[in-house]
Amino acid sequence: MHILVIEDDEEAAAYLCKGLRESGHTADHTADGNSGLHLALSTACDVLVVDRMLPGRDGLSVIATLRAGSILTPVLVLSALGEVDDRVAGLRAGGDDYLVKPYAFSELLARLEALTRRAMPQVDEFRLSLADLNMDTRTHEVRRDDRKIHLQPMEFRLLEFLLRKPNQVFTRTMLLEQVWGYHFNPQTNVIDVHISRLRRKIDNGFDPPLLHTVRGTGYKLSESP
Repeated sequence: MHILVIEDDEEAAAYLCKGLRESGHTADHTADGNSGLHLALSTACDVLVVDRMLPGRDGLSVIATLRAGSILTPVLVLSALGEVDDRVAGLRAGGDDYLVKPYAFSELLARLEALTRRAMPQVDEFRLSLADLNMDTRTHEVRRDDRKIHLQPMEFRLLEFLLRKPNQVFTRTMLLEQVWGYHFNPQTNVIDVHISRLRRKIDNGFDPPLLHTVRGTGYKLSESP
């Protein structure tokens, strides 16, 4: 798992990240709400751990902003505020789980693993679909409305990545890192070119359109705009 920890207590964050890394996961850390929101929007994470009381922007505001932007990454809220009303507020803001401090690391890890399992589609791992768009990752066959669609290798990789996380918005930076493997900006319009080609192939002549541009943010594959 790739976990983003948004926690302003440096000692607590160091303990948590150390445990996650020793358990074989990747953990990034930031200590304030504004930078946490920026990283959550620009980095492809499997799950977020968000403290409620953060400088700059509180944790619930971070979560609510992500959900408003159609970022569906699972979120574990971590907080010393443990009353029923506090937990309800965390879940209603868009959190998927809520753990009260102090906590046992083994329980936190189990909860993160459960959240990522829950986020994975319970379908044949080789067959991906959205509406009438279907992909077989073994045969590299793509069909929409039972009409075969011919894709170039990078177009196929891009579509597979988007199909594995439907309805989630991805920035150009996230696509460059996750699909092309670039960890720098190559100063090209490669994303826009491939999105345009892919849109022509999977949307032209079909209804509804599935590949959407989210103005000012990025792209998503979804049945709704």
